[in-house]
Amino acid sequence: MRHPLDVVVRIGGAGLCRTDLHIIEGQWSPITNIELPYTLGHENAGWVTEVGSAVSNVAVGDTVILHPTPTCGQCYACRSGDDMFCSASSFPGVNTDGGMAEMVLTSARACVRVDPTTRPADIAALADAGLTAYAAVKKATPLLHPGSYCVVIGAGGLGHIGIQCLTAMAATHVIVLDRNPQALELAKGLGARTCLEVVDDGTAVLKEVLEITDGRGADVVIDFVGEGGTEQYAPAMVRNGGTYLVVGYGAELRIPYIDLISRGLNVVGNLVGTYNELVELMALQRDGLVTLHTRSYPLDAVGDAIADLENGRIRGRGVLIPD
Repeated sequence: MRHPLDVVVRIGGAGLCRTDLHIIEGQWSPITNIELPYTLGHENAGWVTEVGSAVSNVAVGDTVILHPTPTCGQCYACRSGDDMFCSASSFPGVNTDGGMAEMVLTSARACVRVDPTTRPADIAALADAGLTAYAAVKKATPLLHPGSYCVVIGAGGLGHIGIQCLTAMAATHVIVLDRNPQALELAKGLGARTCLEVVDDGTAVLKEVLEITDGRGADVVIDFVGEGGTEQYAPAMVRNGGTYLVVGYGAELRIPYIDLISRGLNVVGNLVGTYNELVELMALQRDGLVTLHTRSYPLDAVGDAIADLENGRIRGRGVLIPD
């Protein structure tokens, strides 16, 4: 062990994320400056196999899910509860070796103990996809009073979790947009009130959303896609004074300042979530209010899994499981 708070976890499941595709495409290169080769995998769960001398919150044999960023606990961001902005954090799978392997090195501060009967493969993707979706919904819920409208763009790996969080946490009319009819069927089964298929550049669904909301637009739009044209039509779906929560990424958002000012539009970015929010999410999972829909792959089939994700063949979330 290199540090007294180090923890080694045997991986029981590693989620596959669109961020992994963006890393492969080179979008993160200017940010991380990491040297190849390194191991992907930032959605990890498994069993503790070794702990450092100062670790007291977990023990060998515990089943754990890992917050994506091991943090220092001492900097301003950590002491403010903003774990994701820790000045000394690492990000396994993004800027250091991650969990698409048999073992991963993390820290005690990243470990959340779960029920020992839990299969790590069933919860691994909650570490990022679930946490990101939950954190975005938590930001939205104070804005979603009874009678309000919330548009969810994308019912895939993040979106299907976000829909469940919304139905558990807010008395709002959930409108889900997706290009895939199967994803919309999943969304309907998870509690979405209205499901609309995107078949063009978004013009048709924009019109439908405005009709449903009596011309005002949605109180909140949560964009779990962030590319492929959503950046063009999503802001137009937000009511004056409403909020556009950006979760997915890949495109570039262009909004004239006069529109922001005259419409009172709020644009809010979302970067994963805090350790406490992961604990809260796991409480929803424990109580059966959030369930992952997954497709499992053996670790050595990672190439097939990436191809399926890239080509839209995975409903919910792909999870890699070591032999």
